[in-house]
Amino acid sequence: MNVHAIKAIYAFEMARTGRTLLQSIASPVISTSLYFIVFGAAIGARMEQIEGVSYGAFIVPGLIMLSIITESISNASFGIYMPRYAGTIYEVLSAPVSVVEIVLGYVGAAASKSIILGIIILGTARLFVDFSIMHPVWMIAFLVLTSITFSLFGFIIGIWADGWEKLQIVPIMIVTPLTFLGGSFYSIGMLPPLWQKITLFNPVVYLVSGFRWSFYGIADVDVGISLGMTIVFMAVCLVIIWATFRTGYQIKT
Repeated sequence: MNVHAIKAIYAFEMARTGRTLLQSIASPVISTSLYFIVFGAAIGARMEQIEGVSYGAFIVPGLIMLSIITESISNASFGIYMPRYAGTIYEVLSAPVSVVEIVLGYVGAAASKSIILGIIILGTARLFVDFSIMHPVWMIAFLVLTSITFSLFGFIIGIWADGWEKLQIVPIMIVTPLTFLGGSFYSIGMLPPLWQKITLFNPVVYLVSGFRWSFYGIADVDVGISLGMTIVFMAVCLVIIWATFRTGYQIKT
């Protein structure tokens, strides 16, 4: 294992965050804070509790998950796309660095940024709403697993995209709608029976449900299933990345 290569890629990607703090950290924190103000304080104060939890507190896990998923994809996809765009990816490929080390460097940095962002948003949420964390260890586990999984997914998008438009189309047109429809702002138990069944095909439901369970002990889906679905999605992403580097798709051409 070439630890020096992993550290070099990781340090370079983390340094980029330091140069773009306004975009990487401040912007998502401010955007999420506005959600807390509007939905948590203003609208939430006029809504009934959901399974014994105030609406403002109920949406905290969903909003954190929304930011983590979005930023994980954005950081990872941009991180690998820029070397491809600039042509510096060939220097990485020609160096004595394996696929595992490349993925660990880029995905590790993207996941680290998302974890840091999630913790900051968690602290910021305390300024607007009162909430508790029933299972802090599981909360951290879901936070880390989600960050890694969607960083891997973003890495795939960054390899697949051959232009700036494609780099944005999947997060904007697919991931964001799935996140909003994945129970971030409501319990799927509030939906009609038919739509409850349809919603279960949305993978984000399992992430939000498991993460919310770690806060309040309530979930739309069994926590074991949520954890299993997250691990399965991670495994699928790893297989796709392995196949991509093995065939050289969009990497060596």
